[in-house]
Amino acid sequence: MNARGPSVVIDTNVWISGILVKSGAPALLSRLVIRHGQPVLTVETFTELKQRLWLPKFDRYVTMEDRKQLLHDIDALAFWVEVTQTISAQAFCRDAEDDKFIHAALASGAEWLVTGDKDLLVLSEDLMSSGVRIISPADALQLPEFSPRL
Repeated sequence: MNARGPSVVIDTNVWISGILVKSGAPALLSRLVIRHGQPVLTVETFTELKQRLWLPKFDRYVTMEDRKQLLHDIDALAFWVEVTQTISAQAFCRDAEDDKFIHAALASGAEWLVTGDKDLLVLSEDLMSSGVRIISPADALQLPEFSPRL
């Protein structure tokens, strides 16, 4: 844990779920990490978030201003890491596109990877020895590190 709180890799789908549904676990967890923790980003994870967040299918649910604010907040607070070739060469997930989140956690030393993606969640046991714990937003909110703060 850093001075701000836990360093956390958050899957793109959690960020997007959090901005779409303001009252759910992804929204609460995202706000807690932005206010009290430190989101971990790589160029690859941030690029994916930007690309998906700007999809026209979200236009009727989220304003452009809210999307810009989220990207700004995450970018400003992020612990940016560069993934080494040794780490990026490792394959973990059935969907190779999801490996970028594990790579970010390994490269940064982040203890948590928060996701709702079942392809990542099933790997939790396999990655425990590396120090990365993969957890859902709802389960993360049950932990002292992520307990809601007023």
